[in-house]
Amino acid sequence: MSLDQEFKQVSESVRNWKTKPADSENLALYSLYKQANFGDVNISEPSGLVENAKFKAWSGRKGISQDDAKKQYIDLAKQLAAKYA
Repeated sequence: MSLDQEFKQVSESVRNWKTKPADSENLALYSLYKQANFGDVNISEPSGLVENAKFKAWSGRKGISQDDAKKQYIDLAKQLAAKYA
């Protein structure tokens, strides 16, 4: 299975977890997902509390290649699956 196929399969499984991860874990998954799909942050900083937290999490991944972000996302999702799937 290619990296892209595995990433797609794992990201779809995360959406079907029985319980939601803790906020910090969810932000980590979110930021890696965004970095994997879009690369470095490409929007201006929003003002809303939740949106700003997401923006800062994604900004913290700046410089990570999209393939590395996919690998990190897969690894983190597999770790968290035992708790939340």
